[in-house]
Amino acid sequence: MTSQTISNTPTPDQIRRAPKVLLHDHLDGGLRPGTIVELARDTGYSRLPETDPGRLGVWFREAADSGSLERYLETFSHTVGVMQTRDALVRVARECAEDLAEDGVVYAEVRYAPEQHLDGGLSLEEVVEAVNEGFREGERTARENGRRIRVGALLTAMRHAARALEIAELANRYRDLGVVGFDIAGAEAGYPPTRHLDAFEYLKRENNHFTIHAGEAFGLPSIWQALQWCGADRLGHGVRIIDDIQVHADGTVKLGRLASYVRDKRIPLEMCPSSNLQTGAAASYAEHPIGLLRRLHFRATVNTDNRLMSNTSMSREFEHLVDAFGYTLDDMQWFSVNAMKSAFIPFDERLAMINDVVKPGYAELKSEWLFQQTASTSGSADIEG
Repeated sequence: MTSQTISNTPTPDQIRRAPKVLLHDHLDGGLRPGTIVELARDTGYSRLPETDPGRLGVWFREAADSGSLERYLETFSHTVGVMQTRDALVRVARECAEDLAEDGVVYAEVRYAPEQHLDGGLSLEEVVEAVNEGFREGERTARENGRRIRVGALLTAMRHAARALEIAELANRYRDLGVVGFDIAGAEAGYPPTRHLDAFEYLKRENNHFTIHAGEAFGLPSIWQALQWCGADRLGHGVRIIDDIQVHADGTVKLGRLASYVRDKRIPLEMCPSSNLQTGAAASYAEHPIGLLRRLHFRATVNTDNRLMSNTSMSREFEHLVDAFGYTLDDMQWFSVNAMKSAFIPFDERLAMINDVVKPGYAELKSEWLFQQTASTSGSADIEG
């Protein structure tokens, strides 16, 4: 039996222990329910729909699954509502890093919009410094617990607001102090990325990195503008690129010019399967475009988007994909290497993470499976003898 004929379908435990790389995760979408309750009490926030952590967690998941955009957006009003003080931001960022490390994430880029955390009197700079401090604390705690993670921050500007250039300049000032890039988020329809061309032109002049939420709700025009007008390094979601791919009855596939460009240029797609099901961008895990995009060798990556609202983690995302597509440890490694190649840290650091952390981690898991299978086979042979 050769290694090519051996299945290495991962178990849930192996998925959790596998070194995973996360590029698309919102800080205000990943709070622990218990932390929300405690921060609401400490800061005087009185609008929570539930004050019991268990019931509050259920409320967040049900609101996000309700199909009502109003209820979905309400979930973020509560998380952002308790993130208006320095101590709250430090705590949320620290716990974010701890939770990701516990789930086997070794590198993460976590995004948030500084302009949404000013109601308590903080300045933009104080928000960034508090979040960075929290990430560093979380990294240290993870190391003390025998886990390793590196977290970089992405500063997000809101599409409907007019502070994109200001936030881009902020990201550039803190680029060597924990901030690795820039992002824009918010409703795509009616708020094209081209409204913020001054921010993107500034970042390109400064040789800085940025990703753009595009191709989730609005479709191909959003992707085209993000790439050809704005010059995005990565696409946040990008799931609607599937609209430019034709699958014929005989199984042959034809890519349109935009899809071909995205694949040929190796533009990373920050795909978030569970979130896409909630927003209607995909009907089921089995029908999610990531399956086809993986087969066609697009630079697809797996991400969480909002862990609280989607009741998810990187491990859960991969469990769903393993169930839907029969993915193996080799597939998980492919997605993880894709993500690490696409990270916004220097090339030599990305390469070191791939060669010294990601690949060895998967090699160990695959060899573990092989020895288990060998022992099982040997035991059967002894019994039969």
